[in-house]
Amino acid sequence: MIDLNLVRVFVTIFETGSVSGAAERLHVTQPSVSYALSRLRTLLNDPLFKRSRDGMQPTFLATQLYAKFRYSLSEIERAIAQTSHFDPRVSTRGFRLALSDLGEVFFLPYILQALQQQAPQAELEVIQIDIDKLGEWLKTGKIDAAICNRSELPLDANCDLIFDERYVCLVSAEHPRIGETMTMAQYLEEHHVVVSAVTGHHVVEDRLREAGLERKVRLRVPHFSVLPEVVSSSDLLVTLPARVARMFASRSATRVVELPFAVPHIEISLQWNDHDSDILAQRWFCRLLKDTLMDL
Repeated sequence: MIDLNLVRVFVTIFETGSVSGAAERLHVTQPSVSYALSRLRTLLNDPLFKRSRDGMQPTFLATQLYAKFRYSLSEIERAIAQTSHFDPRVSTRGFRLALSDLGEVFFLPYILQALQQQAPQAELEVIQIDIDKLGEWLKTGKIDAAICNRSELPLDANCDLIFDERYVCLVSAEHPRIGETMTMAQYLEEHHVVVSAVTGHHVVEDRLREAGLERKVRLRVPHFSVLPEVVSSSDLLVTLPARVARMFASRSATRVVELPFAVPHIEISLQWNDHDSDILAQRWFCRLLKDTLMDL
């Protein structure tokens, strides 16, 4: 009979494509995963995985075993989960959450406060979101959850809507040309700050491109957190979600101006994939995130 932990290691290596990825997902050391793989190879008399440029490639036998092992492991762990109990008050589990730096600025203080109250010994690791890698992160268990634009939802991920959001413009409180309102001509004539598209905030750029328009970009930055200082000390414009724009305006010499053109609202959502090995803790974490943020 094969040890259940060996089956879990096999499935995790198959899904992550690497020993290091499996170790990270299982919260163990790489030598532990390597030792488990060595035991499996001996038990099954097959190499199971071969190293390549693209990671650990499964052998024919490994591919045949994966579906059966995955199903069996899921059934066993779900059965265990139904009789188990997760107590956040004493848990020291580490949770991984993917956020843009905009999410860090706006969401993180509320999340930390909720964690401190409900799970004072838990650890939170925030990972800078990369939309292009989000699906892989959710699938392989690199993260427990992500908060981002719903339109970036991977096809096989779960999703809960947190709130709708719209875009506005943030300008210096002393901007020499922009008053309380702004025309389309003014918007296109002024110079702009643009934040990296990997954060998922590219809907404004997409809408302008669809209309055959192009704004004058003076500065491109990777993070939203520098915007209050940049905008307050210059005549640059930045287009960003309204809730964060209002927060920035309350803390710096900037003000909010409505956009002179229609932009589709975005749906800020919580996204996750169930991880059978610790599903109770993960679902608790997702509930905490949703309950904490949906009324902001």
